[in-house]
Amino acid sequence: MKQTIALVDDDRNILTSVSMTLEQEGYQVRTYTDGESALQGLLARPVDLAVLDIKMPRMDGMELLQRLRARSSVPVIFLTSKDEEVDELMGLRLGADDYITKPFSQRLLLERIRALLRRNEASRAGTGAGAASGVIVRGDLVLDENKHQCTWKGRDIDLTVTEFLLVKALALRPGMVKSRDQLIDAAYGETTYVDDRTVDSHVKRIRKKFRAIDENFNQIETLYGIGYRYKDG
Repeated sequence: MKQTIALVDDDRNILTSVSMTLEQEGYQVRTYTDGESALQGLLARPVDLAVLDIKMPRMDGMELLQRLRARSSVPVIFLTSKDEEVDELMGLRLGADDYITKPFSQRLLLERIRALLRRNEASRAGTGAGAASGVIVRGDLVLDENKHQCTWKGRDIDLTVTEFLLVKALALRPGMVKSRDQLIDAAYGETTYVDDRTVDSHVKRIRKKFRAIDENFNQIETLYGIGYRYKDG
């Protein structure tokens, strides 16, 4: 079956040109020109990935992303204006998996979409012979890769694709320090460039989700200037 991409942007020229490119690559495309109609459409008919612009009428991209994340872990690429770092950071903190600054090349967007879909598939496919069951257990933490499910003390934690891959990378080697570069490679692959603050924003959001379940959660430790590690035991 064809994978379905949602494009949400009030610029109809962008919607038309990007839709044509994606359809030529074999994707099905749904387009929305405002956040309100996009939210209704995405919740009623889920897609494989969504590309969201920030500045839109009726509901901006920030609010749309926040409301989506309350109901869905669909992979999201966030479109932000050039040099607006606050937008990028807020998008990541609200749960975007990746972001691209405008103006962007369609080839770059296509590469990012392919990479994120591959990451999503990989996170659900398990790790093969090294973990045949696809289940990682570290004390109260259980990661089921086949179901893309994370639980802490028996309660579900709804993680995005990127968040799941980051937790997995840390939990696979408890006690071992992972640099930000290593975590970027684990979550994004070696072909996608993101900076250190992207990882930091994701880790903050991961901690927030776990602490909503358990206020004493402190398994993900920061080693300042070095990286992160999952506390052993």
